[in-house]
Amino acid sequence: MINILNALSISVPIILIGVLVVITLLLILAEKALGGGGEKTLTINDEKELTVTGDDSVLSTLARNKIFIPSACGGKATCGFCKCRITEGGGEIKPTEEPFLSLEERANGVRLSCQVKVKGNMKIEVPKELLNAKEYKTKVIMMSDLTYDTKLVRFELIDPDVMHFKPGQYAQITVPGIDVIRAYSIASNPKDAHFVECIIRMVPNGKATTFVHKALEVGDKITLTGPYGSFYLQEDSNRDMICIAGGSGKAPIRSILYYLKDRGMPRKVKYFFGARSKKDLYYTEEFMELAKEFPNFEYIPALSEPLPEDDWNGEVGLITDVVDKYSKDISEAEAYLCGSPGMINACINVLSKNKIKPEHIFYDKFS
Repeated sequence: MINILNALSISVPIILIGVLVVITLLLILAEKALGGGGEKTLTINDEKELTVTGDDSVLSTLARNKIFIPSACGGKATCGFCKCRITEGGGEIKPTEEPFLSLEERANGVRLSCQVKVKGNMKIEVPKELLNAKEYKTKVIMMSDLTYDTKLVRFELIDPDVMHFKPGQYAQITVPGIDVIRAYSIASNPKDAHFVECIIRMVPNGKATTFVHKALEVGDKITLTGPYGSFYLQEDSNRDMICIAGGSGKAPIRSILYYLKDRGMPRKVKYFFGARSKKDLYYTEEFMELAKEFPNFEYIPALSEPLPEDDWNGEVGLITDVVDKYSKDISEAEAYLCGSPGMINACINVLSKNKIKPEHIFYDKFS
């Protein structure tokens, strides 16, 4: 009896393993029968065709073919950046996509590329500017503390060794060793095409910012992709400019101002920067000097909660209130915003109240 029980205790796991193997093989065969294992064609903008095997996501498939759609969450369906239009194939919208797609987008076939797998022939439309984004091998050549929780990081571009970006655009940093990708606005001068500078503020429990602030060192090799973003200086315009930023949102505005400075500050610019107390301010001297050099430029920092030791004589209050105070005739101006989604929404309300046209308000909501 004992021998029989021992034999059963050995044979039952073997039988279960055999059943699992058979089920796995049947699933593989079924997938191939449905087209998952064979070759498919992924057509981009009715121009470029990719031959695809397997059933990876559109996002991963494009990346393998050196087409880099932005995805600040690394394909986890939490950022909503990786949208493309699928005109053929793709299947039904998944529940993970629904929070990021408007009714109009759904009707037009817009999907999250990280959530759509290439299971058959497929046609997609990708904004042409994204086809210019590349993957860059870089080396960290400088790190500087701007405040107690904000760093400037300078990346030297190695391969390729030049990135041509518009002032205001952003790049994505891949954190080595973990599956994390994050977007950061480019803070540097577009004419310095061999380098990219990013201003990175520490976010509590943020994997990427913790890596940058606690582990990243000069000499480290980092992968960037970019440039990305529809938020950039409208170079063909001569309208007055209202720039509003908070925290690390100073980065794209700094790039825009470098560009304008090189051209003699041809447009009138008011730059509002909001911080909590004086310890959260940075580059104040740099922008004050710029204001002395160019009468067209005015820098207006504001503190919402100045400390007694700050000895602050500047503007006090929420940045939206300060913008409202200085913005009585801006109906023909352009606005450039960078900060948290909440700050951007509040600024849009104030600007709309002061009659700036919606099509003249530019921002990227990825903070």
